[in-house]
Amino acid sequence: HDTPAWYLRLFLHQGLIGGILEDRKAVLNRLSRAIGHLEAIRKMVESGRDWNEVLIQLSAVRSAIGNTGKVILQEEIRECMAKAAASGEETEVESLNKAIEWMMKQ
Repeated sequence: HDTPAWYLRLFLHQGLIGGILEDRKAVLNRLSRAIGHLEAIRKMVESGRDWNEVLIQLSAVRSAIGNTGKVILQEEIRECMAKAAASGEETEVESLNKAIEWMMKQ
């Protein structure tokens, strides 16, 4: 039970890899909503809406984009864990650390 292939099968069974396509769709949906939100903010500015309203909406978009980054980071963690379990290589752990460091700077 200690083989990398066994761990990979365990990850697959628990759905840690099978959700890749769903996660990609979720990221694309989140990005599409953020883009739509930005377009609405652009129209607010064009129509002369109050700057306080614009700033509130910009804050909402920033939050949405940050949450999208979290979804991407979660997927990166899943992928790195599966690859590390399958290969036993440290490079996957290094890749994961880089992704986490980038997210923490945001």
